Order: sequence, then structure tokens, then C-alpha cells
Amino acid sequence: MSTLLRTPLYDEHVALGGKIVPFAGYDLPVQYKNGALKEYTAVREGEAGLFDITHMGQVRIEGKEALAFLQYVSTNDVSKLVDGQVQYSALLNEQGTFIDDITTYKISDKAYYLCINAANRHKDVAHLQQQAVKFSVTVTDDSDGTTLLALQGAKAQAALQALIDIDLESIAYYRFARGKIGLNGSTSGGIISRTGYTGEDGFEIYIPNSFAVSMWKALLENGAVPIGLAARDMLRTEMGYALYGHEISDAVTPVEAKLMWITKLDKSDFIGKQAVEKRKGEGAKKRLIAIKLTGRGIPREHYKVFVGGVESGEITSGMYSPMAGGVALAYVKPEHAESGAITVEIRGKQVSAERTTLPFIRSNVRK
Repeated sequence: MSTLLRTPLYDEHVALGGKIVPFAGYDLPVQYKNGALKEYTAVREGEAGLFDITHMGQVRIEGKEALAFLQYVSTNDVSKLVDGQVQYSALLNEQGTFIDDITTYKISDKAYYLCINAANRHKDVAHLQQQAVKFSVTVTDDSDGTTLLALQGAKAQAALQALIDIDLESIAYYRFARGKIGLNGSTSGGIISRTGYTGEDGFEIYIPNSFAVSMWKALLENGAVPIGLAARDMLRTEMGYALYGHEISDAVTPVEAKLMWITKLDKSDFIGKQAVEKRKGEGAKKRLIAIKLTGRGIPREHYKVFVGGVESGEITSGMYSPMAGGVALAYVKPEHAESGAITVEIRGKQVSAERTTLPFIRSNVRK
């Protein structure tokens, strides 16, 4: 059994009463002493929540053919990016199914930065490096030296502004800036992006590991509330954001996952393009839908979904939302995606549900 990794903030989590659990190869806090519900509420009701997401991977792509390389390995149209812009995208295999979903940061025509999922880090890097031999480009894994924090909620900007020399007001949604961070008499470069995984306004902060503890403490002193994995999952599920291993995996294509909006079939060839085109022509093998319980219960991952009394699929992510009740994402048979009475099997009983639209609650991201 392999030893779990720890982020530079592990001791801070323990000191704050964090309940540590294994996640994506790391020891991470699932919640702190006040509980996940209060953490969730802090983010949704006007505070600033602080998340340690250093387990995510960070990869630099550099070279004269960086754009051509990313156009080939990722699904979205990287040529549409301007310097300082972020793009949601995906890496596919030749079968058109997901290796990972990613965010792409354009620094310049010859330099990009990717944020990848923790559990897929080594697989992703190996895939990118294997493909890079066809291009004049280098792929560098910066993950071990980089701390990544997410600061989310209405007071995020106020909590962060005094610590950096970047005018946060000037950073639009899915844009980023590079600047100096000053802490305890020292300064360092960092990347600040107006992005997140919660549906609230906020930022993701990339800094060297040497600044991790001082930045964490400074943000807490400025009013931020530490948030664990459980509340983070509640927040992302309410938005209907996909999570690798749940809504996306190497078993589904963007056609099934309702992610054709990040899959640009009109651009030049990319890995998996032909397979996705074929699947689109054939039709999805299953379809992802959003449902809300109308009966009592809490929908959980892998609970069976029935349509018209016939087993049709299962839940990929589900929860009790304090604002929306029992909500879930689920894959069902294509013929059941839009019509038919839905129930979810909970503890041997059929609980009624209905189809709905995403997000389950209003998003407050700044656009």
C-alpha cells in the first residue's frame, strides 16, 4: 500500500481540527470542527471560503508549436484564447472517451499552463509527454513545487486584495493575471485567476510551496473560512459541474456527458475527433440528466434510476442541497432522457423524482 502524500498545508489542517481522509492519493481534510454544512453555508451566504486544492496537477506547455500541440491533444479551440484567458477543455483518447477534463491558461503564443485532476496527474503527464515528441514543445510537470488555493464567495476579493499587487477588479471571469504576492516581508510571483468550482465569485491562486503557509494564514486572518472536501463537493454538485470518475471517465464521450460545447469538431484534427464524430452520428449510448426528488430521501452515487418502472441507469453524483432538496446527476438510457416517470431506488423503496435544468440553484459567478 502506497504512502499518501501531504500538501504543504497538512499541519495547518490538523491544527484547525480538520478531519483527514485519503483523497486522490493525498491526506486531505474532509471537514473542519464546525462541520461541512457550516462550511457550505459560509460560501453560499456571503463569506469567503478557503480551499486547499494543491493536490491538483499543474503542467507547463512551452515552445514554438505550443498552440498546435494543444489544438491536437485537447478538445476545445485553443486558438480562440487571448493572453490572460482561461478555457475549460478535455483530453480524449483515440476512442473519444475522457482521459481528463482540464483548464488551459494562455500566457503567450508559446506558453500555456494546464490545471489537471489530481487522480489523473501522472497519466495525463505521460500522455502529454508521449504526444509532445511530434511537436517542438516541452511538457513540464510543476505540481510538486506549486500550491493551489481556491478562495470562493462574496468576500473573496476583499480577503485577497491586500496581499497582492494585482487589481482584482480588473480580472474578468475565466481570466487571470500574474503579479507579486507580498507576505512577511518576502515577495514572490503568482497566478491569480477568477475561476472556481463552486458557482460563487472567487479566485484560484497558484503560488510556490514556500508561500503556502503564510498565504493560508493571511487569508484566514482576513476573514476566510477553511473549507473541506465534503462542502466542496456539495457546492460543485449544486452547479452540476462534472467530476472525473463520476460524470466523465474513460467509459463516456463528450456526446454522453453533454460536453460537446467544449468539443470543437469544426477545428483541425485532434485526438479522439473521429470517434466523437462517429458517436454523435450514431447517437449517445446513454445520456446525462439532472433530477430532483419530489419524494423524501437523499439520492446518492450509484443509486439506481428507474423510468416508467424500468431500470434505466444510475446516479453519478447526488446530495441533499440545503437550498434545493434532493438533487442528482444521473446517466439514463437515451430514450428515457426526456420523458417517462422517474424514480430513484433508495433503501429498497422507489422515490419519485423529476427532470430539471442546471444549475440546481442560481450561480453567482461574475460574468
